[in-house]
Amino acid sequence: MHNKKFEILSKEMLTAATCRMKISAPRIASAAQPGQFLIVRADEKGERIPLTISDYNSDEGTVTIVTQSIGVSSGHINSFSEGECFADVVGPLGLPSEFIEYSPERLRSESYVFIAGGLGTAPVYPQVRWLKEHGASVDVIIGARSKDLLIYTEEMASVCDNLYLCTDDGSCGFHGVGTAQLEALVAQGKNYTRCVAIGPMIMMKFSTLTCKKLGIPITVSLNTLMVDGTGMCGACRVSVAGKMRFACVEGPEFDGFEVDFDEAMRRQGQYRLEEKEASAMEEHKCKIGRG
Repeated sequence: MHNKKFEILSKEMLTAATCRMKISAPRIASAAQPGQFLIVRADEKGERIPLTISDYNSDEGTVTIVTQSIGVSSGHINSFSEGECFADVVGPLGLPSEFIEYSPERLRSESYVFIAGGLGTAPVYPQVRWLKEHGASVDVIIGARSKDLLIYTEEMASVCDNLYLCTDDGSCGFHGVGTAQLEALVAQGKNYTRCVAIGPMIMMKFSTLTCKKLGIPITVSLNTLMVDGTGMCGACRVSVAGKMRFACVEGPEFDGFEVDFDEAMRRQGQYRLEEKEASAMEEHKCKIGRG
């Protein structure tokens, strides 16, 4: 048992900009389920950052997060060291994956394929592990721009039936995107009952279009839309089957066929200017500090 609240027990850089941290959070770990997320506030002045739970262990009392430094706040989280503590970690939040309600018989009859893109690979892991533990057949496709950006390959291989690696530049595995790999597998005779896609919004859009063509039901995770994580800010509004839904409290997982991806991508881009301005201000402060 750790006395320090939200202590960082381990820290590992998965790529040059992507960090995995295991955090002491017994209450969250005991309640977490696949598909859920948590909110991290690095320090008393820090922004609330929603992050999908990448792993959890109720016996250890730990949760794992994977954060990519793409802005000021994510970079601040990744700057923390092993032994330090975050100010707040809140969760588990959001609805768990639908499959946790399936009967044992249904789980054993399912044949899943996951398409994981970039950082989306991390939250795929606990879902795949849970499904395998409950008797489902699970294949996983991990895609990245190049070999050095692939993450969770060994961990995923240990919990799925078949792992397929794809790179845009052909530096590892299949030369092409994950949707092309899926089409190739189906052409080879693979028969999947459901697909789950987690990654960049554009990847999930094309995964959905591919699955529609192949006749495979698909679930997507819209965690990339979340800002506040509680439904209060409204940033995660998305049209699903023609109705306005909130990804953080009614998701983050939805039927891909029902999601308006074009609207979601427009909404996702609305804070890019503010993020650039914040990054420029932070860089300015650093230069002043070096004086």
